[in-house]
Amino acid sequence: MALTHEREALIWKTLNDTRGKIEPSQYQNYVFGVMFYKFLSEKAEKWLTSVLRGETWANVWAEDAGKAAEFMQRNLGYVIQPGDMFDDWKTAIDEDKFNVTMVADALLHFDQGVSSDAKHDFAGIFADMDLTSSRLGANAQTRTTTMISWIELMDKIELDDNADVLGDLYEYLIGMFAANSGAKAGEFYTPHQVSDIMARILTAGRENVEEYSLYDPALGSGSLLLTTASYMRNAGVRGAIKYYGQELITTTFNLARMNLMMHGVEYNDINLRNADTLNNDWPDGVIEGVDNPRMFDAVMANPPYSQHWDNQNREDDPRFKFGVAPKTKADYAFLLHSLYHLKADGRMAIVLPHGVLFRGAAEGKIRQALLDNHNIAGIIGLPEKIFTNTSIPTIIMMLEKNRSSDDVMIIDASKGFEKQKNSNRLREEDINKIVETYLTRKDVDKYAHLAPLAEIQENDYNLNIPRYVDTFEEEAPIDTAALLADMKSISEEEAKLNTELKEMMADLVVTDSADQKLLDDLKGVLDYE
Repeated sequence: MALTHEREALIWKTLNDTRGKIEPSQYQNYVFGVMFYKFLSEKAEKWLTSVLRGETWANVWAEDAGKAAEFMQRNLGYVIQPGDMFDDWKTAIDEDKFNVTMVADALLHFDQGVSSDAKHDFAGIFADMDLTSSRLGANAQTRTTTMISWIELMDKIELDDNADVLGDLYEYLIGMFAANSGAKAGEFYTPHQVSDIMARILTAGRENVEEYSLYDPALGSGSLLLTTASYMRNAGVRGAIKYYGQELITTTFNLARMNLMMHGVEYNDINLRNADTLNNDWPDGVIEGVDNPRMFDAVMANPPYSQHWDNQNREDDPRFKFGVAPKTKADYAFLLHSLYHLKADGRMAIVLPHGVLFRGAAEGKIRQALLDNHNIAGIIGLPEKIFTNTSIPTIIMMLEKNRSSDDVMIIDASKGFEKQKNSNRLREEDINKIVETYLTRKDVDKYAHLAPLAEIQENDYNLNIPRYVDTFEEEAPIDTAALLADMKSISEEEAKLNTELKEMMADLVVTDSADQKLLDDLKGVLDYE
């Protein structure tokens, strides 16, 4: 069963109809929370069916709750007690016995039952579901009614056993909530078309490797990790792909954890952290005075653009050996952090504003160092208005740690898109052209140029795309013969109409002297004789 655009739109409309007065940015916490709990509950029930062989979970729990909990923890990383399943909520609703405290108790039990080795994946994941909030209703009764409507809605969303379908719905809703929650809310969401470009280039020729590690230091909703992994043959094999990421905003961090698991990623393969990437190095970093950074096969990021950061006393930080980014623009700080955690043969992709290509001072020195060290492999200029709630055009910069070649593949893809109501969208043919051009690394007239370092040095290390890719289109020469013919035709038509109008006016008869004067004046304008 495929998740069609029609079904997506219907689900979104239904969700909006049940939102009431709750702001989209708050509403998503409840919707995703209920959806994720349903996912975990159905996963637990499926596992129980396979291992209990006809025995009920309630009976097993009654015999030895501690042993039963440990058994589920060891296999799933979490525990859902009998009576706390999503199906138990539905039964209580059908029997008119449900109240909102059942959900609150279930979430509390869940948090208490997370295994120690899965704490970083599950602990506090439902913290954004404030079931005592007046947003849900003025009292327990109205909050219960609100919760019932959400549970019944999730129950009506028929999804098959394919994690991709459930994950795709979750990803779709993340995008819709981002688009409807104001400019800041869109920062955690990278459009799939952009993720796809980055993922295809990062994994090209490496799709069949047995093990692969991914890292996103500005995690957002986790879509970049998931899209990159989707091109790997072993993405569904436990232990084959390792997912690392860091996110500052707790609510967004929770979204990412849910997103990965609802796409079928096992908790053992997820290592995400809720912290400030630039403040303290991670993964690993300096331990007892010794630098032990973890390196990755692929690093991808869409960090907040030109963000302020604390750049004091950073000169000795090994991440920033090429220079310290200015305090008002952290773009190169995110870039250098990401590059630092890249394996010697790894690949990196990062979305940045155009300013990183030409701004001077500290940023100019960092850019020059990266170019002289052959780290910058490519620049892809994207169209404006393709990111949620921001109209600024952006670039994808591709980097590698140890390149022998000094050239930079520069692509101007700013004009290839499909215009939509309030935004622009990269089409499949636009994405294919970008990826194929980048991987081929050959000049394409008015679209791409492979610039050697010597040429970039002649431009004072300025990477502004128009310096290398001339997209100017000359206007077609004017056909003077055709133009004269058109002018002659228009003149003849004008004379004909003028004659017809004079003839009609000659037939007009007026009796009032004022009207006669007006008619005479009009005839004069038409050069009537």
